[in-house]
Amino acid sequence: MPVGTARTCMNGLNALSGVGLLTVPYALSEGGWVSLALLAAVAAACWYTGILLCRCMDADDAIRTYPDIGERAFGRTGRLLVSAFTYVELYLVATGFLILEGDNLDKLFPGARVTLGTVSLAGKRLFVVLVALVVAPTTWLRSLGVLAYVSATGVFASVVIVLSVLWAAAVDGVGFSGRGTTTPLRIAGLPTALGLYIFCYGGHPMFPTLYTSMKRKSQFPKMLVICFLLCTLNYGAMAVLGYLMYGDGVLSQVTLNLPSARLSSKVAIYTTLLNPVTKYALVVTPIAAAVEERIRGAAGKGARAVSVSVRTLLVLSTVAVALALPFFADLMALVGSMLNVAVCMLLPCACYVRIFGAPSMSSVEAVAIGGILVLGSLVAVTGTYYSLMKIIHELV
Repeated sequence: MPVGTARTCMNGLNALSGVGLLTVPYALSEGGWVSLALLAAVAAACWYTGILLCRCMDADDAIRTYPDIGERAFGRTGRLLVSAFTYVELYLVATGFLILEGDNLDKLFPGARVTLGTVSLAGKRLFVVLVALVVAPTTWLRSLGVLAYVSATGVFASVVIVLSVLWAAAVDGVGFSGRGTTTPLRIAGLPTALGLYIFCYGGHPMFPTLYTSMKRKSQFPKMLVICFLLCTLNYGAMAVLGYLMYGDGVLSQVTLNLPSARLSSKVAIYTTLLNPVTKYALVVTPIAAAVEERIRGAAGKGARAVSVSVRTLLVLSTVAVALALPFFADLMALVGSMLNVAVCMLLPCACYVRIFGAPSMSSVEAVAIGGILVLGSLVAVTGTYYSLMKIIHELV
């Protein structure tokens, strides 16, 4: 059913409002004050590539999804490439949800431990497993309408988190005297900062769906401007606020710095915990559906059992990765640098040029697309390398 511009705008805000909000102060500490300009540049680039995706959809009425755009541009290889990047991105985001939950619950309940026979789990590892037990049944649902409605609270939750952190600083005594707040630019930290900034704008797989659902599709560019502008203001406010509070000591999730005894901190942390729980099933369902589609012919009457098994194994696999790589910021920077940069910057430009041809573009359009391709390629190479090196260093 076609929906109005206001509702589509809310859905767009929800697509762009995520756990990246917690990492932007850390990203600012990595890149320095000048990196805020890069946050704005990334937002502008991702807004423009969102417009390019919609122009690609106008080229063929049969196009309904992002993989359809890939197929229209590059055939079956394009569909497989877009799908692969999207599914791996969703998988690692789901894994990041578990890591985030474990980190924040461990802050709320330090020293928690459970022993069953010879098996003992404590701290973050315990909470990762417990959260997985909670979210696993939600992934078994075939219809996620209720979860989709609940997840729409993400926009409101993002604002609540920022206000709670502000309250902690201004009222609860944390203050704004974080050490290191005068650093203008850190070249060595820019790859990590850019990866985390790009991770914040990973809503492109949803844009084609939002576009096709609109009653007045001509309003889509304006709607997208509003979504990116409001989200960038929220991300920028959190980045400045968290960095002024804790400076170079800000952790990968700013909620981990907050004084746990304060009410404002509890509000921020509990609000943070809500989003991953409600969105986990929505994130992993496309992956599960793709796997089930591949084995549907072999399922027969046991289709329901196969579905539950696939989704349970998927949850278990994300638990295993979360326990093996419990480095939230580094993992999200890797997702941003290796996957989001492809899905949100490189592939939209490549598909657009392939579908319409370079000769049909204006000089301004060609410069914009060329700049995005250069920026995206630099982030993909340097960001992926630095993120992998950090993860390897943590493991050694």
